[in-house]
Amino acid sequence: MIDKIVPPEFGAPMAPAHPSPEARRLLALRRSLSPDLMTDPGPDDATLDAILEIAARVPDHRKLTPFRFLVIAGEGRARAGDILAARFASGNPDATTAQIEAERRRFLRAPVVVTVIARINPHHKTPEWEQALTNGAVCLNLLCAASAYGFAGCWLTEWYAYDGGVSEALGLASGERFSGFVYLGSAREHPRERHRPVLADIVRRF
Repeated sequence: MIDKIVPPEFGAPMAPAHPSPEARRLLALRRSLSPDLMTDPGPDDATLDAILEIAARVPDHRKLTPFRFLVIAGEGRARAGDILAARFASGNPDATTAQIEAERRRFLRAPVVVTVIARINPHHKTPEWEQALTNGAVCLNLLCAASAYGFAGCWLTEWYAYDGGVSEALGLASGERFSGFVYLGSAREHPRERHRPVLADIVRRF
């Protein structure tokens, strides 16, 4: 049984903040892991549902929900990989067999791949930029939630996020686009810390 947090009913009073040393540590030390360094197990269906519920709990101006999820797992990873291989081969007629097979294995690098799909409404009074920012918040929330449940994660786009044929084959509607492919699994090798911004270089007070 997973430790799932049940959200309150609509309109229920809530605490304005949740002081937590554990949460501060997670946010301060969260680190992405390359899908090439992931292995089984990934989150099971119940755990993934809990992760996605947290991922979807983001700032969302006027409550548009300008995003949705496509989960690629199990045998679906190979089927999606066949789509990538076919598109790559058609766009790169000089590609070697090894290069095409590498594309075919992309989604096999991790046990679960969560595709975050932006469904931005350009006709709504909420600016498109704000809807796009909500999508970015979803991807980061997803990574943090996965980490809190004990799984490594990595948010990628790569070439297939911008390929119309891949979008169509994976069921995106007209106007939808990929915000990212979030790979989830267990680490078979620990990541190393990366360079971080120096606050003095990026902070000014007005």
